[in-house]
Amino acid sequence: MSSGLQYELLQRWDVDKLNHILQVDTPAFAGIPVTYTAARSAVKLYRVTYSSVIPEQNNRPIVATGLVAVPETQGTAFPVVSYQHGTVYGRQEVPSFPDQSPETALMIAQFAGQGYVVIGADYFGMGTSQEPEGYMVKGSHQQATADMIAASRAVLAHLGLNGTKLFLAGWSQGGFVTMALLERLEGAGVPVAAAATASAPLDVFATLNGFLSFPRPNDASWVSTLFILSSFSFENYYQVPGLARSLLSDEYYDLARRAYERQPINPQDVPTDLRKLIRAPYFDAQFFAASAYGRLVASAQAYRWIIRSPVRNYYGESDEAITAGIGRLAMTYQQAIGSGNTAVQAVSTGPTSHRGTFAQAVPSWKEWFDGLSRP
Repeated sequence: MSSGLQYELLQRWDVDKLNHILQVDTPAFAGIPVTYTAARSAVKLYRVTYSSVIPEQNNRPIVATGLVAVPETQGTAFPVVSYQHGTVYGRQEVPSFPDQSPETALMIAQFAGQGYVVIGADYFGMGTSQEPEGYMVKGSHQQATADMIAASRAVLAHLGLNGTKLFLAGWSQGGFVTMALLERLEGAGVPVAAAATASAPLDVFATLNGFLSFPRPNDASWVSTLFILSSFSFENYYQVPGLARSLLSDEYYDLARRAYERQPINPQDVPTDLRKLIRAPYFDAQFFAASAYGRLVASAQAYRWIIRSPVRNYYGESDEAITAGIGRLAMTYQQAIGSGNTAVQAVSTGPTSHRGTFAQAVPSWKEWFDGLSRP
């Protein structure tokens, strides 16, 4: 392999394990019954270690990790799905530790078990990375995922295989990353057959502003985590000392820092009441928008360009984290600028929760991708 690129075989998941994921594990994870098409082939799972850079820090070189899942068939050419994972609390609840990532397991079972190569970046600061986490840091997310695509192509070539059409998919945070990656790839002229998301916070400022200014009765208890992870990530990656302390209350700052650094804490000690965690001035929308934190959050959007590729953004009408309005943003923006672009669609999964929206969307992604991957 080329310098800085390595891969190792982690495991082989047989058809029985894949179908158990589809029939038992995923419905338990999502809390709803969902019907998936059965896996047809076993899958080999590889952890990939590759070189990348942090664009927010003058392209400082780093090492990142991700997963390549390859169907065990006689074929040598496969469509590729780049899956971008959602927010997780453990550094190893990511693609290259697939047993610890139920969402990745579902993608492996539903896609790799039926003839797709599935790849997934762990993101900077996750997996085996020694960096601090770069949560919702747009440029770094784009870099990690684009470099993972390049690394996976090299791994496939080394295995004597070839990737054909490229598809993108992601849930929650990964939905944002998916659209950010699509923006990066379109800008570089890389063909993308289609991109699909579920519960994607395409405008992080609008999402967080909603939690502060217009809280809903069903807002998730873990919303406070989004402010913790983003404030420390922005402080580290954009190099703004004291940013997290300017947002978080003195009472909970040390606890929040330990949570971000993945040190042992009692999760029940993290306040679910944002007015305990966040300093009072931030509940004034004008203050929030003008603050250093608010201005950085405002840069975290992934829909404001003229989108060329087919896109479907799935959203749940009972999602405790993402409103239906956020879910429809990309489609609405394309309509608003008069592009006449009907290739960007928002699709409701009905009264589904955050996890339920993902679980419900995946078989629809599969059906759509199948139709597009045929010659």
